[in-house]
Amino acid sequence: MSKTEIQNIKDWYASQFSEYESKLNGQTKTFLHDLRKDALSKLNEMNFPTLKDEEWRYTNVSPILKHNFVHPLSVEKVEYTKEEISKYIFSGFDSHLVVIINGIFSEELSDIKNLPDGVVIGSLDKISRENPELIKNHFGKNIKLKNAFNFLNAAYSNDGLVLYVPNNKVLEKPIQVLYLNGNDNAEVLSVPRSFIYIGKSAEASVIANYRGMGKNPYLSNVINEFVIEQNAHLNYYKVQNESQNAYHIDLTDGYQNRDSVFNHLSLSFGGLIVRNDLASLLDDENIQTHYYGLYVGQQNQHIDNYTFVDHAKPNCESNELYKGILDDKARGVFTGRILVRQDAQKTNAYQSNKAVLLSEKTQVDTKPQLEIFADDVKCSHGAAIGRLDDVAYFYIRSRGVPEAIAKSMLIKAYASDVLDNVTIEEFKEQLNHMIFESLHRVEVE
Repeated sequence: MSKTEIQNIKDWYASQFSEYESKLNGQTKTFLHDLRKDALSKLNEMNFPTLKDEEWRYTNVSPILKHNFVHPLSVEKVEYTKEEISKYIFSGFDSHLVVIINGIFSEELSDIKNLPDGVVIGSLDKISRENPELIKNHFGKNIKLKNAFNFLNAAYSNDGLVLYVPNNKVLEKPIQVLYLNGNDNAEVLSVPRSFIYIGKSAEASVIANYRGMGKNPYLSNVINEFVIEQNAHLNYYKVQNESQNAYHIDLTDGYQNRDSVFNHLSLSFGGLIVRNDLASLLDDENIQTHYYGLYVGQQNQHIDNYTFVDHAKPNCESNELYKGILDDKARGVFTGRILVRQDAQKTNAYQSNKAVLLSEKTQVDTKPQLEIFADDVKCSHGAAIGRLDDVAYFYIRSRGVPEAIAKSMLIKAYASDVLDNVTIEEFKEQLNHMIFESLHRVEVE
C-alpha cells in the first residue's frame, strides 16, 4: 500500500474517536481514558507493519488495512442468548465463564460464582470506574506497544477481562473466557484488553476461547497483559478459532517475578491472517517459562507466531515447542527470539519448531534467534519441516486402516507432545477433535 493509503486508514480511525468517546458513559474520567488519548496521538506517529520490518518480513497486513472497521459501540449491539453461545463453550468440566462480545464484557452471559475471598473476575470497564486501585499500579506498566495495531487497541479498547488473584489464593476451577466476534450488519473492530494479576504463591488457569459469528470480515485486535508474582503459577490456554474471513492480531506480554511458573499454550485454527505476538520478561531468579503452540492452516490461511523470551536474571529456564500442520495453500511463520542478558548466568533455554505439510502448495518460514551475552548457559534451538512419516503411514494402511483414518492417527501422534501439556483431560479431548475438524481432508469418526 502507498503512504497515502496508509495515512488514510490512520485518519479514518482518528476521525471515529470523537463518536466513540461520546459513547463511553463515564469512562472519560478514568485513568484508562488518559491512556487512550495518549495512544491515539501515537497512533498517527506509528506505522502499521510492512514486509520491510524484520519482525514482520513474512506477513503482509495490507489486506487488513483495506477495511474500515468500526467500533462495536457505533453499530447496533449484537444480542445472544445462553443457548446460542453454548455450542462455543468447552464442556465436561467445571469452570467460571466469562463472555466478551466484540470486545465488550457481557454480565448477562457470564457465570462467575463462589470465588475465593479476594479473587476478582470482572469487566475492565467496570473495574476501571469503580475500583481502579485494584489494577492501576500495574496496568500498562509491563507491556511494550510496538506498532499501529497495538496503539489502535490501546486507543479504542473500552473493555475486556480483569483477573486479580491475591497472594496465597488458588483458583481450583479454570476460568473460561469466550471471545465471540463478528456482526452481520457491519465490519467490526473488536479490541478487548485484558489484565491478569497472579499474586505471590497464587495459582490460576485460564482458557481464552476466540470464536467468530456473522458473515462479515472483522478485526480481532487483542492485548493481554500478565503480572505473575513470586512463586505464582499461571496456566494460560489460548484457542483461536475465529471465522475464516477474520483477521486476528494478538499482543501478549508477561512479567514474571522470582520462582514463578508461566505455562502458555496457543492453538490457532481460524482466521485468514493471524499474528500471535508473545513475550515474557524473566526479571528475577528461578523463573520457568514454557511456550507451547500448535497451528493448523488450510486453504489460504496465513498464521504467524512470534515469540520473545527475555532472560534478564540468572538461574531461569525457558522451553518452547511449536508445531504446525498445513494443507492446501496455507502458510505458516514462526520466529522465536531468545535474549540472554549478561547477568543471566546459568540460563537454560530451549526452542523447537516443527511443521508437517499435507500439500505441495503449502509454505513455512521459520527463523530462530538466539542472542547470548552470558557465558555460563545452556541454549539450543531446532527446526524441522517435512511430510507425514511415510513408513508409519504405510504400516498403518497395510493393517487395513482407511486412508483418512490413518492420516488422522499420525496427526494425533504428531500433535500429542503439544497437547500433553493441557492438564484438563476433557478439554484436551475436545482440542484433539478440533484439530481434525479444521482439516477438511481428514475425516472425524
